Amino acid sequence: MACKEYVNEIESTRRDLRALISSKNCAPIMLRLAWHDAGTYDAKTKTGGPNGSIRFEAEYKHSANNGLKIAIDLCEEVKAKHPKITYADLYQLAGIVAVEVTGGPTIDFSPGRKDSMVSPEEGRLPAANKGASHLREIFTRMGLSDKDIVALSGGHTLGRAHLERSGFDGPWTRETLKFDNSYFVELLKGDSEDLLKLPTDKALVEDPRFRKYVDIYAKDKEAFFKDYAASHKRLSELGFKTQSALLRSTLIKKTIAAVGVSITVVILGYLYEMNRKMT
Repeated sequence: MACKEYVNEIESTRRDLRALISSKNCAPIMLRLAWHDAGTYDAKTKTGGPNGSIRFEAEYKHSANNGLKIAIDLCEEVKAKHPKITYADLYQLAGIVAVEVTGGPTIDFSPGRKDSMVSPEEGRLPAANKGASHLREIFTRMGLSDKDIVALSGGHTLGRAHLERSGFDGPWTRETLKFDNSYFVELLKGDSEDLLKLPTDKALVEDPRFRKYVDIYAKDKEAFFKDYAASHKRLSELGFKTQSALLRSTLIKKTIAAVGVSITVVILGYLYEMNRKMT
């Protein structure tokens, strides 16, 4: 299918996802699906990432993915209407739409991800019962920064933990279908009987390098929205070269080739002149 046709199909898919997520109130689990498909990326081996492999039982049965078959099945309703859209694009678009329909920032989406038939080994996603060093290890493997870790954690403003899925139970915020900066506001308030704070949540307050971003985002929702949109985009494109990136790469290669030709011409001209003077 031509590029323009695929882009048009993406926009039609976006509308259907918006209707589905709004009617089913399933934004939190759609966001989790997008995160977990992308979050397996390994920057060194160039494996995993947002490639749709989470649709296979071998991967969605990983303990970190408990419950995500619900989101995968919901996405099948949209995939049936748009069979030419890759699963990789579908899942990442679903995450972006989930943020937008709940009042979050607009996140740039570049289509063109390819589906993989290979699932990564278990253990690449962050564990909720660990601390700061674990978070850095996991996200550094992906190629993401401290700022990305904190900004993406703010996505827990949506949804809640379920005992049967994670071993933890409860919401992080009081309005679980509203995307805002309340996750950070609640973090700074300390422990609360009715709101959840996982070890990974507490690590963001206890670690000084993380804490500085928590302080900023708790005070400034727009700063959080801006950084979240950038971090979410990076996560959704791990290991994926967008059309603009491919274009830049091609232009750079052509420029290098052109410079190489020019240098060669200059050297040959110089050698010719030297040879002429000596004869």
